[in-house]
Amino acid sequence: MSKLTLEQKIGQMFICGFPSLVPSEGIKALIAEHHLGGVIYFRRNIDSVGQLAKLSADLQKLPRSTPEIPLFISMDQEGGMVARLDHDGVSRIQGNMALGAANDLSLTEEAAVLAAKELTALGINLNFAPCVDVNNNPANPVIGVRSFGEDPLRVAEHGVSAIRGYQSQGVSATAKHFPGHGDTTVDSHHGLASVPHSRERLYSVELPPFRKAIEAGVDMIMTAHVIFPAFEPDAIPATLSRRVLTDLLRNELGFEGVIITDCLEMHAISKSCGIAEGAVRAIEAGADIVLVSHTLEEQVRAIQAVCAAVRSGRLTEEQIDESVARILALKQKRLGQAQADLPVQPVAIPLTPAEVSEPLLRRIAESSVTLVNDRSGNLPLAPEEPVLVVWPELRHRTEVDEPAVHRYTLADALCPYTEQATLAVVGTSPEQSEIQDVIEQSRKFKQIIVITYTAEGEISEGQISLIKGLNEIHGSSIIVVSTRNPYDINSFPEIGTYLCLYENRQYSLDALAKVLFGQLRPQGKLPVGLNPEFPMGHGL
Repeated sequence: MSKLTLEQKIGQMFICGFPSLVPSEGIKALIAEHHLGGVIYFRRNIDSVGQLAKLSADLQKLPRSTPEIPLFISMDQEGGMVARLDHDGVSRIQGNMALGAANDLSLTEEAAVLAAKELTALGINLNFAPCVDVNNNPANPVIGVRSFGEDPLRVAEHGVSAIRGYQSQGVSATAKHFPGHGDTTVDSHHGLASVPHSRERLYSVELPPFRKAIEAGVDMIMTAHVIFPAFEPDAIPATLSRRVLTDLLRNELGFEGVIITDCLEMHAISKSCGIAEGAVRAIEAGADIVLVSHTLEEQVRAIQAVCAAVRSGRLTEEQIDESVARILALKQKRLGQAQADLPVQPVAIPLTPAEVSEPLLRRIAESSVTLVNDRSGNLPLAPEEPVLVVWPELRHRTEVDEPAVHRYTLADALCPYTEQATLAVVGTSPEQSEIQDVIEQSRKFKQIIVITYTAEGEISEGQISLIKGLNEIHGSSIIVVSTRNPYDINSFPEIGTYLCLYENRQYSLDALAKVLFGQLRPQGKLPVGLNPEFPMGHGL
């Protein structure tokens, strides 16, 4: 520690992103001149698995003042609908809510082991997963299916299984978003949320998954840009609160690992105190690593602000040393020798042979499909009767939602069971003209499956209008399947057949097709309550 300069130590306390498929001039400068400790990947950094493996190797070999200290190379690879890596050769592993619906801890751990092996093959050593937020607010615009469910004990158990799976393969896991982002109606990418519950409620609902993660030896915990008045009466987000990060997380809960902030460019921080000031305040509060994902100028400014805060006495070098000691101990534990010294291994495509990954992923998918109701008796479908599939297509990327690299629809999945599946594609917020076109097209069909897709809180008015319009014509013969947040049925309770899938990826759609045609008994149980009629644990 003593041999590192102040600037080198502070550099270790930052993880930053960059916008290219090869090391940009900006990231090279951050690593060489500002002694950066790690990088974060997004889809903008990925073209193929071979390219990504080379990028990781090239980053570890970049000239820097501390070549003996490897970089953290990180990613939000949560699975399901939040997967930066969705390319040829990568296993498309289910997300948390599908795993919660299957509710088999061994499957959750196996999924994390599979993910970690593939991340390791690509040079990624730090995963910002699992999300252990307890999703008990149907209107939550940012967590939703990223959560294992609404039961704190179930979330805690699955979180521990995921942590165990990742870290058994040498990938650091990150429990997030402390002390809990599950009961918010504001997305912290866009604003400042508050969880106004009492301490008693927070100790019984939000905190148990983090307690269990700490007991399981999780390497990192990521902070939430959310206000918790019961812990922090000064109305500042947890990321900037010493009462939350030091008094609660370090001292009371006994966490000895690395505390990392969520990205400071999110509006909850950047639009309030600003990114550079936010970096200083987060470290004052007790954070060890600051995450600044996107803007080079802001990244440099934040690093310089922390250096200036130490020189002015606002931050003590003793506190910096404590953080850097935790960071270096974790790097030594998980990464060992400098990665620049390691030979680059050729990357196999696929990363995992299909005969290894497919049985696991199909087992998870087939265990998670949840039949909520079929009071109309529409199942199973008749193979000889044509089927209309209405498919909502995600056309606009958001901070919590991005289109899949490959399109595979339910119509594709139905092919083994019927030769008469017709696909009608609309947007996730369909225009009136799209709605009318589908309604007219539907008049020729007796079997109609409407897929819904809701990423940010409540289902779009267009999707509701489409379903109600179809229901007026076809009545109880409509089948609705939610392929993200399961709460959609609350907008059209009259629907007589409703299933929850939690994601729209291939294995889940294949399992759904089997259920629809009576080839598979639905096994999933709701990991969240939809309403009094359909509580958590319900499933036909």
